[in-house]
Amino acid sequence: MARADNTYSRIVAWMKILLPLAALGLLSSLFLISNTVDPSRSVPITQIDLEQRARDLGVTRPSFAGMSARGDEITLSAETARPDRDTPERLFAEQIAGEIGLADGAGLRLRAATSRLDQTTMTAVLEGRVHITTTTGYEIHTERLDMRLDTLFAESPGAVDATGPIGDLSAGRMILHEASDSGDAELLFSGGVKLIYRPQTEGEQDQ
Repeated sequence: MARADNTYSRIVAWMKILLPLAALGLLSSLFLISNTVDPSRSVPITQIDLEQRARDLGVTRPSFAGMSARGDEITLSAETARPDRDTPERLFAEQIAGEIGLADGAGLRLRAATSRLDQTTMTAVLEGRVHITTTTGYEIHTERLDMRLDTLFAESPGAVDATGPIGDLSAGRMILHEASDSGDAELLFSGGVKLIYRPQTEGEQDQ
């Protein structure tokens, strides 16, 4: 019985020495690890992100609006827009949505992949899968649309494909402007116009 007590006493005595030493060793290793971190150094990912934002300064979901002398309302909005580095008045925008509300109550809705806007000249160039929907029932597709924000003017300098109440149409050019003789809004197709006439059925006419 006395031998067991002596063994127990020796174990307790050794533990009193070993446990503090082990704790001291753990603390030392923590200090060694922390000394390898320099708090004055910024995280590389954060630095890259800040530099990228500085280069690509811009805004999200901006909108632009104008009005013609005869009362047509022109609006454009985008998911993102950023200024030209050399000319801040010029903006590059992506995912464009727009609307031209004509003074007579009709209108056009616009969609495009990208746009270049010039705030000095109040002009915009829409590019990439430009899609136009008119309240008169036309669906128009083109790759580029040049337009103004201060007057009624929109022009597609390239090929245009359209579908509407009278059928399918293709042309080399399209222009929306104010007619000089009447002052009304006029949508003209020119440049090798081809029309496939599709007469309406009796059911479509009733609609």
